[in-house]
Amino acid sequence: MLALLVAAPLFSACKDDNEDPKPDADNEQITTVIYTLTPQSGGAPLFIQYRDPDGDGGTPATITPATLTLVPNTTYTGSLTLLDETKTPAENITAEILEESDEHLFVFTPTGVNLTIAATDKDKNNLPVGLSSQAVTGTANSTGTTGSLKITLRHQPGTKNGTATPGDTDVEVTFPTAVR
Repeated sequence: MLALLVAAPLFSACKDDNEDPKPDADNEQITTVIYTLTPQSGGAPLFIQYRDPDGDGGTPATITPATLTLVPNTTYTGSLTLLDETKTPAENITAEILEESDEHLFVFTPTGVNLTIAATDKDKNNLPVGLSSQAVTGTANSTGTTGSLKITLRHQPGTKNGTATPGDTDVEVTFPTAVR
């Protein structure tokens, strides 16, 4: 009986205490989005960057350069890089998205500019991802065309079907864009 009394605290100390839930890590923290476009016919790559290193709130986000300026009638190879700069050193979220590509989809929405963009990479289910893309500009009028390019990362665990509809938004950035 004495042995049972002595051992009782050991049994209660080994109990599985699941009262401290783990934080929800479904959506990634993304503070920086870099879209790099390289002309397929040759030439220097172009890029545009959204950066909000302290995350939501605090210091306002910046876009550099102020406008993504593309050449008319040109095909570009695009690539996205995403970072979480709230961590030191900054965490490259691109690798995580690639690893979980069957749960992520980038949606490219040009508005008011003669531009089409399509994802060129696929996940294990042969659905588009968008870390790699092809951007094609059309003609520009005499003053060029200006508008915007919205890039949205949709997080779609268990629901990805190749469309933007299911899931949550991890990040959404609108870049001023011109074709001239």
